[in-house]
Amino acid sequence: MSTVISIPKAEFHTLYREHHGWLVNLLWRKLGNVDNAADLAQDTFARLLTAADAASLREPRAYLTTVASRLAAHYFRRLALERAYLDALAQQPEATAPSPETRALVVEALTAVSAVLDQLPERVREAFLLSQLDGLTYREIAAELGVTVNVVQKAMTRAFLHCYEAVYG
Repeated sequence: MSTVISIPKAEFHTLYREHHGWLVNLLWRKLGNVDNAADLAQDTFARLLTAADAASLREPRAYLTTVASRLAAHYFRRLALERAYLDALAQQPEATAPSPETRALVVEALTAVSAVLDQLPERVREAFLLSQLDGLTYREIAAELGVTVNVVQKAMTRAFLHCYEAVYG
């Protein structure tokens, strides 16, 4: 898959030079770590290279802030998933502990699943998780959420279709 640069090279260099330091400082305050801030700043500018609307930027700092904030949210979500997974592993006997490679694959998979579920509306996601993680019936989910069973059925259909499309396109 080739990447198409939608912003002229000279314009990109100017944006980078004028805003990179500012963006790293912004992210450093959010993340508390200058190395992670520098990595996310690089990712932000990498996204700028392929953004369809980047060529017509009027407010580059607002645009960069939005992209960087989304990347930071993704970063924090991944950290939380990784922490939760490692905490669960710590509860297991050492003999059943997975290898570091397996742990990395599981964290990556959990992050991907989380990203797909985050695209669902909150009520749909909540119904889906109550069904799939807690094992509640549609009637129990309806009572928990204060909706009808028909609303739960529609939410589950929407969630399953969304997950199917995320996996199979």
